[in-house]
Amino acid sequence: MKTELIIRSNSSDIDFALLKDGKLIELHKDSNDNDFNVGDIFLAKIKKTLSGLNAAFVNVGSEKDAFLHYHDLGPQLASLSKFTKFVSTGKLKEFTFKNFHFEKDINKNGSIDQVIKAGQNLLVQVVKEPISTKGPRISSELSIAGRYMVLVPFSDRVSVSQKISSTKEKERLKRLAQSIKPKGFGVILRTVAEGIKVAELDKDLQNSLQQWVNLCKQLPKANAPTKVLSELNRGSSILRDLFDDSFSSIVTDDKDLFEQLKIYVERIAPDKTNIVKYYNSKVPIFEKYRIERQIKTAFGRTVSMPKGAYLVIEHTEALHVIDVNSGNRSNKANSQADTALEVNLIAATEIARQLQLRDMGGIIVVDFIDMHTAEHRQRLFDHLKNAMKSNRTKHKVLPPSKFGLVQITRQRVRPEMVIKTKEENPNKNGEVEAPIVLVDKIETHLNRIIADAKKGLTLHVHPFVASYLKKGVPSIQHKWFLKHKKWIKVLPRDAYQYLEYHFIDSNDQEIR
Repeated sequence: MKTELIIRSNSSDIDFALLKDGKLIELHKDSNDNDFNVGDIFLAKIKKTLSGLNAAFVNVGSEKDAFLHYHDLGPQLASLSKFTKFVSTGKLKEFTFKNFHFEKDINKNGSIDQVIKAGQNLLVQVVKEPISTKGPRISSELSIAGRYMVLVPFSDRVSVSQKISSTKEKERLKRLAQSIKPKGFGVILRTVAEGIKVAELDKDLQNSLQQWVNLCKQLPKANAPTKVLSELNRGSSILRDLFDDSFSSIVTDDKDLFEQLKIYVERIAPDKTNIVKYYNSKVPIFEKYRIERQIKTAFGRTVSMPKGAYLVIEHTEALHVIDVNSGNRSNKANSQADTALEVNLIAATEIARQLQLRDMGGIIVVDFIDMHTAEHRQRLFDHLKNAMKSNRTKHKVLPPSKFGLVQITRQRVRPEMVIKTKEENPNKNGEVEAPIVLVDKIETHLNRIIADAKKGLTLHVHPFVASYLKKGVPSIQHKWFLKHKKWIKVLPRDAYQYLEYHFIDSNDQEIR
C-alpha cells in the first residue's frame, strides 16, 4: 500500500491530506489562529471550583474557560502542584526529579475543593479542543508524545500499546524501558516501537526529556495563563504517529514547511529524506493530486459507493445518523440476504473511512440493510471492527441488532471537519450540489449500465452540466471514451432542472 501526505498552505490555514493508494482517508486543517491544539501544555490559573460537578473552570487564555474534572486531575496532583510551585519560585532548578520528594496520591473519590483552590496556578494539558460553545477540555495528567514512546511525568508505570500482540515483544519493550527511563517518569510504548532497538528508544526518550526540561525553564518567568509547550505542527505530528515504510511521498507547496518536514524526517528516518518534496507549479497542489474532487464527493450529505450503493449522513445535536442504501443496483447475488450482506460490507468499509475523514465524534448510529441471520450480522460486525482498526481515535463498536442498527462511539477531541459541497442554484433560489458531485453520481450510474448498454448511448443533462462535461482537454466525456471504449453523447436539455439527468439508448428508451 502506498501512502502519501499532501500539504496545501495559504495565508491563514494549512490543509493536510493523507492518501492511501490515491484514496483520501484523512483530512486535517491547521489554522494559524488555533492556540489550543490537543497536546499543548499551559501554566493555567484556577478560576473557580464547582463542588456539585466536582470540577473546576480554568483560565488558559481561551475565550471560554477550560473544564477540568476531578477524575482528570491525576493521582499525583499534589506532587505536580508542589513541583510547579518550587520551579516557578526558583527553589528547584533540577527538573528530572532526582532531588524531588513525591507526595502521596490524592483520593480517587475525593472532592475537588480539597485539592485545588481558586487563584492557584497549575500545569494542564489540552485533551479536547474548543468545540462550538464549549471551551477546551483539559487534564493535569501530563504526557509528552515522542516517536516511539509517550513520556509521563510524576509516574513510574511502564505500559505497552495493546496493538502489539506478541507477549514476548511486550516483555522485551518493558524491560528496555525500565532500563533507560529516569526516576519519576513513566512511559507508554507506542505501536511503532515494535522491533525498535534500545538505542533508538533511548534517543526518543532523551528528546522528550529535553522538551520537559525546556517547559520547566519557562515556569519562573511565566505569568498564568500562558502556553509552555506546543504540540508539533500537524504535519510533523501526523508523521510522528503514522510514518512507516509505506510512505512514498510527502509533498507541500510551502517552502518553510518543506524545510521543517525535511529536518523532521531526517531525524526519524534518514533513509527516507528524499521523499519530502517541494511542489512549485501553477496547477494547485490539491488539483494535481485529485484531492479537490475527492473532497467534493466525500463530504456531501449523500456519499456514493461501488455497485450503485450509497450512504446518507445526517447530523443532529445529539448524534450522527448514517443510512445505508442499496440504490438501483443490479442484483448479481444469489439471494436477497446475500445482496444485503454484500452492500453492508461495502458500506462498513466506507463508513470507517468517513468517520476518520470527517473526524466525526460522539454517538454514531448506522442503519444497515436488515439482515435476518446471525452469521451475516457477525460477519458485518467483524468486518466493521477490522475496518475501524486504522482509526487512531478511541472508539467502540457494538454488534448489530436484528434490525441492522449499529451503535458506534468515537472520542471527539477536535471540531468535526465540515466541507461545503453545495453551490448556488442557477435555476432558482437556494443551493444544489456542486457539478463535480453530480458528475460523480453520473459516473457511478454509467459504470453500472455501460456493460449492457448498446451503441448510441446518450446522456441528457442541464446545459451547465453538459458544458462542464465537455470542457478541457481531455474532457470528462473523452475520459469516459478512453475508459469504456464507447462514445457517450452528451445532449444539453434546456428544460431540465440542474440535478436532472437521464441515459437514453438508441431506441429512445431510458436506462435506469
